[in-house]
Amino acid sequence: MAADITADELDSEIREELGSLPGDLADLISRHLVAAERALGDDDPERAYEHAKVARRFAARIGVVREAAGVTAYRAGQFSEALGDLRAARRMTGSDEYLPIMADCERGLGRPERALDLVRSREAERLDRAGRIELTIVESGARRDLGQLDAALVTLQRLPELRDPRPHPWSARLAFAYADALAEAGHEAAAADWFGRAMGFDDAGETDAAARYSQLTGESVADIEDIEEGVELDAVDAESAEGVEQAEDEEIDDLAALDRQIEDEDDLDELDFEEQAPPAESAPFPAEPSGGFEDVPDRGTVTEPAKKDDGPAERKIEVEAPAVPAFIAPDFGDLADEDPDDDESDADGSDEEAPDAGEPDRETGGEQGKRNT
Repeated sequence: MAADITADELDSEIREELGSLPGDLADLISRHLVAAERALGDDDPERAYEHAKVARRFAARIGVVREAAGVTAYRAGQFSEALGDLRAARRMTGSDEYLPIMADCERGLGRPERALDLVRSREAERLDRAGRIELTIVESGARRDLGQLDAALVTLQRLPELRDPRPHPWSARLAFAYADALAEAGHEAAAADWFGRAMGFDDAGETDAAARYSQLTGESVADIEDIEEGVELDAVDAESAEGVEQAEDEEIDDLAALDRQIEDEDDLDELDFEEQAPPAESAPFPAEPSGGFEDVPDRGTVTEPAKKDDGPAERKIEVEAPAVPAFIAPDFGDLADEDPDDDESDADGSDEEAPDAGEPDRETGGEQGKRNT
């Protein structure tokens, strides 16, 4: 056993099941289970089974230990031992999770009829989606063992997952099983296509789909990998170029939006400055409306009527802006822009005093503002 293997690497739920054992023994079994898992990852099922057998020797009445022994025995081709351990684990845990492996062990022992019995059992109906797919793959294999090649194909064709282009944990094994059934039935062209599809799903190397595809088509695996690598690089380059163009477009749009925002803020600042800032030196007196200024609300009018001998016209006086900061120069720009015909109507309605600072705005307050005045 490797010196760096520790019990902490084991799943917490499995460690809890080993909690009924003495501390030192639980630690030893945990380390052997971790070693078995590592050996399976290194594609060494025989060594994994040896570690699992040590754990089973000391804790044969623990369900997870029997499950580990059964799975490693199955991977090592020890179908009889695997079937015995998995049956025991099923009695201890009450789980039907390993029913597809048990059925495949029956196939491995040359008993496809018993495998089909497990497929038709009531326990098979309790499997989840992944378990049912795995059991269907075993059923197809059992049909082939019995010489029922067309039935083996139909068994897999009934699965809608067979035509699902999206990758799933079962996609590689399902496509490979269908391709293998096609090849045995004599449909080599279709089998090559499905081996190629299985090869596309099999990133983890669960099957030998690449070798079978190469065998049927005559193309070497190295050539296939070079083609796939070139296609992936082209796709990555295209995505990178598209991403750069999109980033540039977004940057241009952001700059344009920022420019518009700056321009709008500058316009608002200019308007605020024109409305609030007093004139620098002098302000010319606005043109007098036809109705005169008598009815206009008091806004600091600075006109002076002319003497009688000077005629009916009034004399305009230019007033220099005082230096006293408390005085704000009057602004009659709104009266100067009005049409003369509308002055009388505007003047008639202008006798009301402007609302105090505490009253609501007449434009937004509506009738509420009138009642307050």
